[in-house]
Amino acid sequence: MSLKSIMRELKEMKEGIGSISKRGGESKVWRSRTRSHVAPDRAPTESESVEQSPWANLPPELLLDIIQRVEESETAWPARAVVVFCAAVCRSWREITKEIVQTPEQCGRLTFPISLKQPGPHESPIQCYIRRDRATSTYLLFYGLVPSEGESDKLLLAARKVRRATCTDFVISLVADDFSRASYTYVGKLRSNFFGTKFTIHDSQPPCDSIIPSITRSSRRFHSKQVCPKLSSSNYNIGTITYELNVLRTRGPRRMHCVLHSIPISSIQEGGTAPTPLAFRQSFDEQLSPLISSKGKEPMTNPSSPTLPATPLHPLGSGEPLTLKNKAPRWHEQLQCWCLNFKGRVTVASVKNFQLVAAVEPSHNVSPEEQEKVILQFGKIGKDIFTMDYRYPLSAFQAFAICLSSFDTKPACE
Repeated sequence: MSLKSIMRELKEMKEGIGSISKRGGESKVWRSRTRSHVAPDRAPTESESVEQSPWANLPPELLLDIIQRVEESETAWPARAVVVFCAAVCRSWREITKEIVQTPEQCGRLTFPISLKQPGPHESPIQCYIRRDRATSTYLLFYGLVPSEGESDKLLLAARKVRRATCTDFVISLVADDFSRASYTYVGKLRSNFFGTKFTIHDSQPPCDSIIPSITRSSRRFHSKQVCPKLSSSNYNIGTITYELNVLRTRGPRRMHCVLHSIPISSIQEGGTAPTPLAFRQSFDEQLSPLISSKGKEPMTNPSSPTLPATPLHPLGSGEPLTLKNKAPRWHEQLQCWCLNFKGRVTVASVKNFQLVAAVEPSHNVSPEEQEKVILQFGKIGKDIFTMDYRYPLSAFQAFAICLSSFDTKPACE
């Protein structure tokens, strides 16, 4: 059997598994209505529905060779979805796929949802773009250089802007139609102060297992259909973004500083490593479902403002956190404007454009090459279209949150 035929059958099997799970869920609800006094029956899981199939009984050596070939041949989205389908076949396929697929830091590719919270590659940055929808106050992060004509780009993250009386929230989700904090698609949020000069990045889970979970639970109330007993409405403070006040109203780009409490300064030193989460709080099965957009979910409700942790979280024994700062632009006499070398990735002048580098001291022992390396760059290329390129030690989630801060109104900084 050729590799193309195997991939074709994997796609058909994935569609069949989805219909089986849907019918199983509906029958479970019906049985719970008619026999509520009896312990509820357990609906068959996706893995159980194919556990006895020939696919589950393949020899491990053959299975390893098949998945390796699929992983090596499908390196770009949307074709790379076949790798995710391999992990959704059954438990044995899932374990081998998890062993084969590397992190973005190692291979420079995004595969599973957890990849969005893992550090990017050291050398070539991961290139994405953000599409802004002013009518719905949403911001969509796509994987790719520029928007494609067929609208087939891979959606990575989505954010919705929510204005409050004293602050502004950007709720970040894995899908574009569900921004509820009670949903498993919720990954974090960005909150600003009243003046839009200071932002706090909140993660839905600790960035690594060595984080001290000193947080305050939210007393927020959710719709009864949205509550899930497996999920907690916790937020972990993993970083702060501060914009300098422009009291004299002088011309020039915005000046910002980002303190990433979850990333130590040692991560950019020689031999250093950045925290790399390996899984969400949910099971691996639940991580695969956001890749297929769910419809019909109710929008986020906001009966009260959640209580967020006041103390930022630091990895145990990490020392000083990593701080990022603006790369200093140069004044172009002929163009009469401030300029930065975005290497062709930014084409429209905007006050939102920026490049971030590490802010280090001589005592940090960071090489000059690392000090000059652009860790995150963001800029405008068209109406409501912006590019976002990030690399190690930032993750896609952290980079997206930093870029979202540029969209908020900052009258005191311009």
